[in-house]
Amino acid sequence: MSPLPFQLLVSLALIGPTLAHAAPPELDGTLRKIASSGSIALGYHESTPPFTFRTADGKVMGYSYDFALKIAEAVKRELNLPALQIVQVPFTTQNRFPTIQNGSADLSCGATTNTLERQKIVAFSNTIFVAGSRLMTRKDSGIKDFTDLTGKNVVTFAASTSEKMLRKLNAEQNRRIHIVSTFDRGETPFSVLQASHADAYMMDDVLLYAAIHETWRPAEWTVTGTPQSFEAYGCILRKDDPAFKKVVDQEIARIMKSGEADAIYRKWLLSPIPPKGINFGLTMSDAMVDLFKNPNDKPYY
Repeated sequence: MSPLPFQLLVSLALIGPTLAHAAPPELDGTLRKIASSGSIALGYHESTPPFTFRTADGKVMGYSYDFALKIAEAVKRELNLPALQIVQVPFTTQNRFPTIQNGSADLSCGATTNTLERQKIVAFSNTIFVAGSRLMTRKDSGIKDFTDLTGKNVVTFAASTSEKMLRKLNAEQNRRIHIVSTFDRGETPFSVLQASHADAYMMDDVLLYAAIHETWRPAEWTVTGTPQSFEAYGCILRKDDPAFKKVVDQEIARIMKSGEADAIYRKWLLSPIPPKGINFGLTMSDAMVDLFKNPNDKPYY
């Protein structure tokens, strides 16, 4: 083989360093925003244990927040930003979507159900939890299932999927349920139920189990009823941002397939958690086992 001409060798030597330090493709959307600011804004709900909550000393934690922190680490690696700062942005059930839409938060991982309707305003990550919508009521209320709600007062959060389901029961089955809708501040569904201003509280089962542990006499309460829907919780992010969604989804899939998601589940749903050392004792459902094996971003409805 004949040697390369000297001029060609010189040209390759000059080009080599340029290729080795070629700039990455121009960033866009949320990744560009994060790279420019050097920070990622993580949304969290202040009072939805075990998913996200803030303790009396101001520390934010929870099952979903652990996912958010791992996603932030993945973004740090993706953008090569070892000094990436985390900005915590509180949200309520009512303003969680505007908080993402207006750019206050880049990513919010909580207990938000992925639905086709909601996909019109925000994007959802791969699912991080699957819950079922059921009822919390006093054991002596006589309410065993949703068929027992005719003419009853049922409380839930305004703008929640449970509120929508109750309206559907009224429209399709003429249940004549009096729906009491409350907000995160002031009177909550939990406080309305405890004050006997409602006969039952409809919400995702895992959140109802959390509410029972907050009562004065947990033994007086029960979670009951055939789930009216299954809820696929996903992190929410801005629409039309495929590059950021790809980073988020890939990290969630990695967490699940690596076994890290099992550890997060055991930490928050099968172990005592702050601040009161409550153990939900919620065995992993078949839907959750399947999700960890097959990560996806599909809603149930």
